[in-house]
Amino acid sequence: MTVMNECDRAVARPAEDRLGPAGPELADTVARLRRAMRRAARAVDPANPLAVAQLELLSAVADEPGIRPGELARRLRLARNSVTTLVNGLHAKGLITRSAGGRDGRAVALKLTDEGLEAVEAWKSTNTSIIEAALASLGEGHNRALAGALPALRELTHAVDALADASSSE
Repeated sequence: MTVMNECDRAVARPAEDRLGPAGPELADTVARLRRAMRRAARAVDPANPLAVAQLELLSAVADEPGIRPGELARRLRLARNSVTTLVNGLHAKGLITRSAGGRDGRAVALKLTDEGLEAVEAWKSTNTSIIEAALASLGEGHNRALAGALPALRELTHAVDALADASSSE
């Protein structure tokens, strides 16, 4: 008998049971919003040479300076060799530094350079301007509804992160 983790158990239940009637639509909408944000960011800032994966890695390092590549791979749910490839590329571009981390001389701690921090801030600014422009095109009622949904969306983000963390620790 196999023991299913929490995520597997959730997926095994019928969609309406696990997510409520709006669950499948919410999942689809979040995925579409993410794709739309990536497309819009490329349209607004076509000269940005960094891939979304690179920007997400830089953002994760900005959130946790000194993080080790193995932990970064776990958090981003990427293979270690993928993180190594991304880090090597970002290091070559002067956006990230690698230094000895802790007592183990082989351990590496990652930090952003000033240029790396500028890249993260520019990406966040681009995303903020996209959202602000989109919100300006919506009616007041939708803006109020979205503002009211922010606490629930933050909690949903934490819950999804917790599922990912639980799955990766098993």
